[in-house]
Amino acid sequence: MAIGYPFFVRFFIARQTMARMDDRRCTFRRRHAKMLAGRRTTTPALEREGSASMNPKGKVALVTGGAHRVGRALTLMLAQAGAHVVINYNGSEAAAEETLLEARALGVDALAVQCDVSDWPAVQEMAGIIERHFGGVDIIVHSASYFGKTPFPSTDPAVMSTYHKVTRILLDGAYYVCNRLVPGMMARGEGAIVNIVDLSAWEPWPNFLAHSVGKAGLLAMTRQLALELAPKVRANAVAPGPVLPPPSYSEEQKAASARRTLLGRWGSPEDVALAVKFLVEADFVTGEVITVDGGERFGHNKRGR
Repeated sequence: MAIGYPFFVRFFIARQTMARMDDRRCTFRRRHAKMLAGRRTTTPALEREGSASMNPKGKVALVTGGAHRVGRALTLMLAQAGAHVVINYNGSEAAAEETLLEARALGVDALAVQCDVSDWPAVQEMAGIIERHFGGVDIIVHSASYFGKTPFPSTDPAVMSTYHKVTRILLDGAYYVCNRLVPGMMARGEGAIVNIVDLSAWEPWPNFLAHSVGKAGLLAMTRQLALELAPKVRANAVAPGPVLPPPSYSEEQKAASARRTLLGRWGSPEDVALAVKFLVEADFVTGEVITVDGGERFGHNKRGR
């Protein structure tokens, strides 16, 4: 601004300058508003290329060990979300039929397939049945397990047999099922795997060597699958705590288990199912584990003890 101009001239020039600045601000705001109005609420497809977004509705989900207890809750949660479900079972035929009818009542297609997932030829046969019926799977939830005591050391043939049965179902089962069905996921460009582990993956349990080894190995496999299959297929795990007491538990044992959690109570199989559903849908989460235990891992630090 020219210093030598009279005051009223300087005042006029200042007013004009401010008006031009206001015009520029208004123009910028209009352009910015137009840009925001035209912007997608989701990330552009180009930026999301290779991500494994998964809406369960209309997808096909295989739940190993999906006939009863926690596996049943996982099957029905996915069916409720609109997924067609394959219920894998080994010896629980009656429970599988009941879960099958419950799933179909939710308006989805459902298939029950008997298969020992620790047997490679049996897994190949199961996969063929699934592919003929559905064309393949989009979601794999590995919930199959066998719980048996394996004290160590022991050369008892029964204990050694239990060790192999537990680890083969947990580890070989997950490996065989994924090895056979994941190529179809990769070809379609998306997929989600959720493995069910538990706290023994971190904390050993006395007399349950095979269970601890199997669950820890399954967690390691989950992370390896996340690495190997990215970005098309995601792999995660859920680690339940006290959500369903064994049939043999007394009321005193149930109460003691509840006290060991920070929340002071038992959870439910549906709590585990909600975590599985989240991981199926969460398209920016892979190689992770969600612990659903009411804070049992930290219960020893509970206040008031």
